[in-house]
Amino acid sequence: MPKADMPSGALVLLLLRVLRSGPLHGYAIAQRIHTLSSDVLRVEEGALYPALQRILLKGWVKAEWGVSETNRRVRFYRLTAAGRTQLAAELSEYGRVHEAIRSVLRTA
Repeated sequence: MPKADMPSGALVLLLLRVLRSGPLHGYAIAQRIHTLSSDVLRVEEGALYPALQRILLKGWVKAEWGVSETNRRVRFYRLTAAGRTQLAAELSEYGRVHEAIRSVLRTA
């Protein structure tokens, strides 16, 4: 089955939500999104790492070097207090937009 395109703006929401459960390195984040979406969503490296860098610069996550389960040196990302606040805002906006789309689909 072909990969599903990531809806515009969804990647940041998914990154913040996945990191709410605890620190992960980039590959583990991508795998978790893929697994939790029942293998529908794929996050390519070309989108993942620039998005992680953007949210790092905004202070929504912090990164520190560590060693992965395969004994490789990797950056682990963890959600900050500002990231938790942003996640709440992103979830609220997602809910608002999702409900508006459902309304159009029901009534059009």
